[in-house]
Amino acid sequence: MVMVCGNAHAQQDAAAQAAESEVMAEKVPPEVVASAVAAVTKLGEDVVLGRYQVAVERMNPVWKERAAARMGGMAALEKQLAGVAAQMMQQGISMISFKPTGQPRTYEVSPGKKIIRENGVDVERLVHTKWLVLVPTVTKFRILQEGNPRPILIESTSYQVAISDKNANDWTFIDGASLKPSDLRGIFITLPQDMELPPVGKREIR
Repeated sequence: MVMVCGNAHAQQDAAAQAAESEVMAEKVPPEVVASAVAAVTKLGEDVVLGRYQVAVERMNPVWKERAAARMGGMAALEKQLAGVAAQMMQQGISMISFKPTGQPRTYEVSPGKKIIRENGVDVERLVHTKWLVLVPTVTKFRILQEGNPRPILIESTSYQVAISDKNANDWTFIDGASLKPSDLRGIFITLPQDMELPPVGKREIR
């Protein structure tokens, strides 16, 4: 299994290197970043209000399918995700806030063919069809423990991966809490080999 995965990643890396030299790059419009941040903000507002189903509905479909395959099917995955809220309540955990912070990073992904007019002639070019934006986030939790009158406050630093077709501003998400660069490159093969993901961590607020 390890050898098969290794060969698959080697093929993806080779494809990515070839694609990077051929795919036309586009300057990132500032409104794209603003749209991604606004979408993450809205996602956070819904989750803080207890609308956890929104996070399930807006999960990136490719990532969701892969997660479902690991879980034994889409029904099993959705059941597990739906149970997160109940588990938090049982453990005395509540989410206080969830919001973007810091500087997002934007990438072009998903090469596809497009007809472009060059010197009066229609030419078929390979272009990126989607935006991928890494949006750092800070989430604050309150934990009530039995026998402890004072709540514990936890600040969690993480990020959301926001993905949208270009010119669509219809964002889906991958939670970055346990992601590795190889996870993202397994879906979006043109992402750089040396890409760095935003930091992830937790600390108690006193």
